[in-house]
Amino acid sequence: MKRRRFLTLTAAALAIPRGARASSWQGTALGADVSITLTGRGSQDALAGVRQTLARIEGLFSLYTPSALTQLNTQGILPAPPADFTALCQIISRVHALTGRRFDPTVQPLWTALATGTDPRAARALIGWDRVTLSPDRITLAPHQALTFNGIAQGFATDIITAELAAAGFTHALINIGEYRALGGPWHIGIADPAAGQIAQLALTGQAVATSSPAAIMAGNTPHILSPAGHPPLWSTASVTAPSAALADALSTAFCLMDRAAITQTLAQLPGTEARLVDMDGNLSRA
Repeated sequence: MKRRRFLTLTAAALAIPRGARASSWQGTALGADVSITLTGRGSQDALAGVRQTLARIEGLFSLYTPSALTQLNTQGILPAPPADFTALCQIISRVHALTGRRFDPTVQPLWTALATGTDPRAARALIGWDRVTLSPDRITLAPHQALTFNGIAQGFATDIITAELAAAGFTHALINIGEYRALGGPWHIGIADPAAGQIAQLALTGQAVATSSPAAIMAGNTPHILSPAGHPPLWSTASVTAPSAALADALSTAFCLMDRAAITQTLAQLPGTEARLVDMDGNLSRA
């Protein structure tokens, strides 16, 4: 299963209004498969605009090609950060606090150490989002820190594309950039666990859903969703439905590392957000 996403579209055709013609586009962005389906006049022009926007987003957040993020990681400072970069960092700060610091993009050096078989102790000492300095004119990392936005950038990109399509007048679309977000609906989405298979189906209308499974990719012998405190994941899969894809993306990542009481406490602060959890024995529950 590619990356850490276990959402499958299962009957989206049922959501297309009778007599409407759907346009769709598939591609890749930020290491994820992308699929966008929409109905309405001007859909082909809108999809061309989507491709341009995705190229711009890659230029901000990609870890794999030159971007604002790779510049920050290499130089330790990003002068005059673009507005979307700053906006994403503000969301990260909020989710970092909401999740008791479990969501922390400064785990990138730890991921690199584990993937290459390097002693991870020095990398663990670098972890700490609170050591990243954010200001309107620059973003600065602590010495030797590096960031990964892989647990939130795809959701953030999904939100940007959704907002652009809504501003252009589209009212019925499904945007998937590693996470799903719906305009209109219902769109029928299946949620799957890597071991248990499909474990739920939901009808998505005007919301977003993101699903994380720690064992989808391994860093050496370690699940790729890394705890800043060094603890193993507590859930096989965490799926979150939320008003925004960025929030769903980040929470699904963090919830893999949180016990039920902590998840419930976080959700109590977020109206319109819910979680589906699969434990290590394959049992599904909701929070």
